[in-house]
Amino acid sequence: MNIIDKIEQEQLKQDVDFNVGDWVKVHCRVVEGGKERIQIFEGLVIARRGSKINASFTVRKISYGEGVERVFPLHTPRISKIEVVNRGKVRRAKLHYLRDRVGKRALQVKSAD
Repeated sequence: MNIIDKIEQEQLKQDVDFNVGDWVKVHCRVVEGGKERIQIFEGLVIARRGSKINASFTVRKISYGEGVERVFPLHTPRISKIEVVNRGKVRRAKLHYLRDRVGKRALQVKSAD
């Protein structure tokens, strides 16, 4: 194992257990001026990409009738925690087709119950 792999291994978060189709709450640290606070971004995971330290995921939500997507690096220190609200059962690796949907159907995924 070379030195770059060792450094990357130290940076990885171990408690990541969610998948595409899950409804999640992402707790982000936001710095405004000199103050730091936690902001929650709640939505549907529509994509995951990359591996190891380069992994990232995309979360989509509807805010005031407008679709909002945000891409988060998975192993960044800016994310304090990721809560899974509801597990989804999907048959696709990427859920980009949800972008074309409107209303209640925009974020509708079957639950894994």
